[in-house]
Amino acid sequence: MSDLRELYQEVILDHGRKPRNFGPLEDANREGHGHNPLCGDKLDVHVKLHDGVVEDVKFEGAGCAISVASASLMTEALKGKPEAEARALFEKFHALTTGTEEIGLDELEALDKLAVFSGVRDYPLRVKCATLGWHTLNAALDQDEDMVVTE
Repeated sequence: MSDLRELYQEVILDHGRKPRNFGPLEDANREGHGHNPLCGDKLDVHVKLHDGVVEDVKFEGAGCAISVASASLMTEALKGKPEAEARALFEKFHALTTGTEEIGLDELEALDKLAVFSGVRDYPLRVKCATLGWHTLNAALDQDEDMVVTE
């Protein structure tokens, strides 16, 4: 196994075991709820959006290491970002994980730690795990109270 793949696995396992920004967000003004029925993942994403900026974001729930790690890394990447940039980051992440678009080196570097999820594109069921938190984030930003389901 390559050193890079091992590093990626370490990052995913670390965030899966010790997720960052996990828990309630008392002053959230946007919330989304997501469910992946194929593996049972359920996540809630809480966002504090102020003047078009993601001031804070946290998540709660339970799921596999990939869904938890993805949500954890997502929250780290989004804090302090304008809403438009958060939505653009979703699009880049979605393209990375689904393989629907070619990701250039510049875009890959812009994804920073999120690039660890590039390998999930080879496992369609895992794509749903990796993108659950992101789809739930979009629902929160859209103020869509319906449950996001990735099936």
